[in-house]
Order: sequence, then structure tokens, then C-alpha cells
Amino acid sequence: MEIRPTTDQDLDVFVDTVHAAFGRFPESPAEGGGGLWWSALEMDRNLLAMTADGRPVGTAGAYSFELTLPGEILAPAAGVTAVGVLPSHRRQGVLSAMMRHQLTELRARGEFLSVLLASEALIYRRFGYGPATYTQQLTVPHHQSAFAPPRARGTAGASATGSDTGSVMGSVMGSDTGPDMGSDTGLDAGSNAGSDTGSVELLRRAECGEILEEVYDRYRRAQPGALSRPHRWWDLGAGQPPVSSAPRYVAVHRDADGIPDGYASYSVESGTLTVDETIATDDTVFTALARFLLGHDLVTQVVFKHVPPEHPLRWQFADFRAGQVSDDTDWLWVRLLDVPRALTARGWSTDGELVLDVDDPFLGERDRYLLTVRDGKADCVPTDRAPDLSLDISDLGSVYLGGTAPSTLVRAGHIQAHSPGAATLADALFRAERPPHCLHWF
Repeated sequence: MEIRPTTDQDLDVFVDTVHAAFGRFPESPAEGGGGLWWSALEMDRNLLAMTADGRPVGTAGAYSFELTLPGEILAPAAGVTAVGVLPSHRRQGVLSAMMRHQLTELRARGEFLSVLLASEALIYRRFGYGPATYTQQLTVPHHQSAFAPPRARGTAGASATGSDTGSVMGSVMGSDTGPDMGSDTGLDAGSNAGSDTGSVELLRRAECGEILEEVYDRYRRAQPGALSRPHRWWDLGAGQPPVSSAPRYVAVHRDADGIPDGYASYSVESGTLTVDETIATDDTVFTALARFLLGHDLVTQVVFKHVPPEHPLRWQFADFRAGQVSDDTDWLWVRLLDVPRALTARGWSTDGELVLDVDDPFLGERDRYLLTVRDGKADCVPTDRAPDLSLDISDLGSVYLGGTAPSTLVRAGHIQAHSPGAATLADALFRAERPPHCLHWF
């Protein structure tokens, strides 16, 4: 078997092979009104596994992304994608060979982080990846969507979750005057002490591509765990809505100066309003968009996809059980390719010192590092000192962005703590300023 890089001339073979691996057929551009997901593939970063007689049996690709690390630091990251092996050649070492080849190639390029979305959770841990961000779906029945008055009136906390008292421009389908924020849903638009002075405008997806791109880029630069969406993705419609140009309504929030600072992409079918994603630069904007969506006429429920697990929206309802959680799952998986570079790249909020014994069985490596954090910066060097924590490279990937507490993995029996207080210190060190979250599909 040969594993070789692809060129632009291999695009059709690559696309056909990865679709066959998943038992699917390539869709046409007309279906759903969107672009083709593979139009953004970077063919100089992809691999084909070939048999001795020249037949393609496996694929693996990578995108060039920026990943936002704790401390609002942007770092290059390889986004692994389109990994598949034909059913006729599974369990013959093809996948492992491609993964080893890819990791070696990424290191040769000087990259120190790799990320992916795992189709199956059992596959990628053995290659050194660990789940690092999480997401969930929130379903809100229309009749339970009343917001509770905030109890911290006149405080900073109230303004962080203020209501939308600005104007609503445009109209919501099924309503001549926009959403009814009064008796039908129980929403009191003026009840929050920290009110929003902005406005919400309703647009169609085709009308606001530049707005979506700009607002998302501003959001992802401040959100740990978020990935960049290169311009060519938006330009080609390569991805899921709203990156795709599939028909969608978009609620765009503007601040008091008229500058867009949030949006929600949604569709309505059979009485269910489904929100693809809600992007907001702060909680006040998110709340304004949520109120707008929940005030939509002629829907029985609103489904918010990709809500961070610790998001305050559920707490804002008068009925705490109104927000029904489902699809609570992992999203972005992280692998460290160069431990010292990765640990010194991110920001830190607490001073401390830990010795980490890191095992990387897939690449046959085991190294011990002294991690020293001072004034938000880290130094990471090899050491012979006794370890405070022993952990697998996949577990280091899980804790890297601050979304998984090291003590959780100690309690689960995955990380071994060798000294009293080591897990507590690790929790404080690896914690991010806000929980990491990733929305991007690739």
C-alpha cells in the first residue's frame, strides 16, 4: 500500500473515495441551495491510500485553520477531515497508516496542534486526540418560553443578560408587526434592568453574507475553542448553514450605533423553528436574539442547536424546565503535536508549577516536562523531576482548552496524580477565562 499526497487533479477521485467509504453519493450543488462541502478542500494537504495496483482505498484531509486558545490567542491548527477507508479494506491497518503518515507530515510542516470532529468517539483517542469542547441542543416549547425578571437589578450581572428593548426591523413570517413580546408568550420586553439599546433586523441569507462573515470573525477571536472560517468557505458556501447558501432567515442584531454584533440563522418547518447557530459578542446580544426567535408566530417550539453546556439561557426562563437539553455531546477534539510549543502558546490566568509525564503510545513517545506559569506566560522544558501528573497525550488534548478539568480525568482513572494538590493546581492552571466552545463544522 502507498500513501501519497494529492494534487488538484485528484479531486474527483478523492471525493468519490471518501463518499464510498461512508456509503454515500456526492450531492449536486442544487440540492438544498447550498455549496459543496468539498469545494474548500486544500488538495495540497490531503492524502490518498492506494493499493499496489493503483486503486484508491482511503482518504485523509486537513484544512488550515486558526484556533482561539485561552487568553484570546490565535494559533494555527490543522483541521483533520474527510477521513475514510473503503469497507473492503477496513481493519487492515489502512487508517492507522494514514493517521501516522498525516501526523508525521503535520509535524514536518511545523504545526503543533491538530483538531477534528469525530464521527465515532471510539476511533480517534487511540491516535492521540481527546474531546476538548462540548455542545448541546436546547428545545424550548413556545408556551413555556416566558422569561423571568432578573433578580440582580441594577447590577453588572443584570446588564449582561439584558432584554431587547430596541426596535425590530422587518417582519417575522406569519406576523405583520414582528414578534409578539406580550401575552401570547409571556415575554416582558421591558423587565430586565440592563436593557439592550440595539435592534434586530430580519434578512435572508443571500442578503447578508458579508455581515455573517464579519460578525463570526469578531466572535471567534474572543471565544476559546472557536475556529476561523476562511473567506473562501463563505465565498464558496462550503459547509453547513449559514456558511452554506441554503435558504435561511437571519436575525441580525445591531448595537446602538447600527453596527452588527450578532446573528441567528434559522428555518421553520412543521411548526418547529430550528436555529442553526446563534453568534453573539456578549450575553445581552444573545438574549435579544433569543427573545426575537422565541416570539416567532405560528411555531410550537424553538430548537437552539450548538448551545454551550454552561450557557445561561436556561436560567433566564421563568420555568427552568422549559429548556429541554438533548444531543449533549463532544464536538472539537484536540491533539498536541509538540507539547512544549502548545503549552507555551496558550494564555494562563494562574501562576504555578507542574511536572507532566506525557505518554504518546501511537507515536511511541514518552516525555516529562516541567510546566512553569508566571504572569500569564508558560515555560515548558524537559525535566528529570518526579512527575506531579502522568497522562496520555489524548487526555492532555482534552484539558488543553480548559473545557475538561484535569481532576475529572483523575477521578475517572485516566490521569494519575502523584502528589497532594496536583489535580487542584492543574484545574486552576488549565481553566480558561470562559468555557471553550466550537460551532464550526468541517
